[in-house]
Amino acid sequence: PLSLNNESDESDGGGDSDGSDESQCSDDSELVGMDTDYVATFFESFMLFVAHLISEYFMSGSVSELLDPEDCRLILPIASCDMEAEGSDTSLVAYVDPVDFAAFEYGVFPIGSSVEKQVAPAPHLVVGDAEVVRHKSDCNEAEQRLAKKTMALFFSQHNRRFAWGLTARSCTARAYVFGMDDIWASTDMDIASAEGRRALVSLLVDWSLCPVDRLGFDPSIRYTLSKQIGNPYLEIDIYEVDESMGLVEKHTYYSQRCVGAADHLTGRHTRYFAASTDPKLMGEPAVLIKDVWSTLGNSSASDTRESSALNILHAEFDRSSEFSDSFARLVSTGPVYIKQGDALVEDTTTTAFVELPSVSQARQHRRTVTKLEGNLISEADDESQVVIAIADAMAALHAVHVKCKILHGNISDRAILLQKAADGIKGVLAGFDYVSIDGDSVVETPELKSFQSIHSLRNPGAARMFLDDAESLLYLVCWLGTFGINHEQRAQHVADPGLLILHWSKGAAAKIAAHKRLHMANTDTFGEAILSGMRSVNGPLYRLALSIYRALFAHPGCVGTIPVSNLRFGNADVPNAVRVLDTESNPLVLRNRFVNDIKGNLLEILDRYRKTALAALHTDRAP
Repeated sequence: PLSLNNESDESDGGGDSDGSDESQCSDDSELVGMDTDYVATFFESFMLFVAHLISEYFMSGSVSELLDPEDCRLILPIASCDMEAEGSDTSLVAYVDPVDFAAFEYGVFPIGSSVEKQVAPAPHLVVGDAEVVRHKSDCNEAEQRLAKKTMALFFSQHNRRFAWGLTARSCTARAYVFGMDDIWASTDMDIASAEGRRALVSLLVDWSLCPVDRLGFDPSIRYTLSKQIGNPYLEIDIYEVDESMGLVEKHTYYSQRCVGAADHLTGRHTRYFAASTDPKLMGEPAVLIKDVWSTLGNSSASDTRESSALNILHAEFDRSSEFSDSFARLVSTGPVYIKQGDALVEDTTTTAFVELPSVSQARQHRRTVTKLEGNLISEADDESQVVIAIADAMAALHAVHVKCKILHGNISDRAILLQKAADGIKGVLAGFDYVSIDGDSVVETPELKSFQSIHSLRNPGAARMFLDDAESLLYLVCWLGTFGINHEQRAQHVADPGLLILHWSKGAAAKIAAHKRLHMANTDTFGEAILSGMRSVNGPLYRLALSIYRALFAHPGCVGTIPVSNLRFGNADVPNAVRVLDTESNPLVLRNRFVNDIKGNLLEILDRYRKTALAALHTDRAP
């Protein structure tokens, strides 16, 4: 009923088919005395009225045999479900289970009243967000707020594929669909006109009477509450395809820990779950499930870089004892399937957005399961464990580069695992989504730009080098040392909003690269810009960061990141710094002449720090 498109042009309004109903609210001059609370209440009342009629329709039994009860629900505006930390006075569109139909009576939600106190559904039941403004001039700001809150929705709802949204102004509303790479907006629905009312009512009815996947939810990840277990948990379906038989076999895993949420509005929406095959063993997860929207190339072949890389690595290193347990072990990988009608289909952007215009990037929903015998590095107990994991990661990166011509390309706090070992603890590499095999190029750039090297940020798709991965390890050490190594530390520590390291996660890739280049300009600048903001001055991570920096950026043949002629400390211009990046006098270009020397220094430094950290762990645990 609603024509969605990539345009965001304002509608001219409309009237009844007989021309007798003319909009009076398209001009902001008509809004004297109408504040945002009034507009919000107006739309709340309209939505509640529609919900009441839908409820009556269902209670009459008219459609009980025509629709699956699981495809039926009420859509209500609930102010108390805002996902933003700072809160908001605008309403959300919330999902209410069909079992509540009988309790939904006209008198429970008086027309014109706020329903904030009457209904407070769980956050995972929220369908989308809404923003209310008074003037047309505020619409762009409302869309920005809506996008920000939708990003929070992706972060908090682990079964969110895409999201809906609404903005309301005067008597008009506009609907939005937030996809992986695109945001579609409808034309304005002016409910002072019959056409606009019909469009908005049709949208609300469609939301109320459709399979959950059309609301943007993932039916293969289900929130579940068991009396035996007590706390809510997730059921996650993993699919294996028997190509010879043409069959799809489903396995269900159980998880109470999302160890990596989708923290971007667009892109791959990568999530990580620590899971087990038995709901009673969720406290001791055996696998790590990665849920991701992977890009599709010119053909329909799926992105299988990670599984290919892991197969190569284990074929090479399982024959030796040194690195046989240095990489994640693949259990299964494949596309996600969802049920549409009576058919089981692959979950792709084509099936997700079948009624929308073509997407900017074709994607396939995939899950990869690897064995997990420990935790992510972001769940370490102390800095000594992190140092050991970083040292092991560096040794493994060097080994796979020398033996297999593989470069990782996506070092982050999600790509290094902590596993138990004979001597206490061991770092294991995972997350090979963006791996470069034998010098091939990777078109897509990682979501977490905070840890990308300056070269990778400025030249996406260009050939990578070993020092790019080593540089990423430095940024990871700085990040963990500044914001905390685990969730507990991060919850207790409120970072200074003026920290320069925050520029590593804001803006376009080229701008982030320019900031990093300035922060790495020389040892003094690195200390003042980055090391000074770390939690523990002279702690293990502080000292490790400084040592890695000196090996990478203070080699006698290629000191710093900015040519001396361009370095004016305290007055460096970011755009100007970008322009001189690839000149022959640039230390980042010169350092390629000393790669072997720098490699040797890095490996020696990290081996020394590993031994010190391991000794500290044994001392702490001694009786």
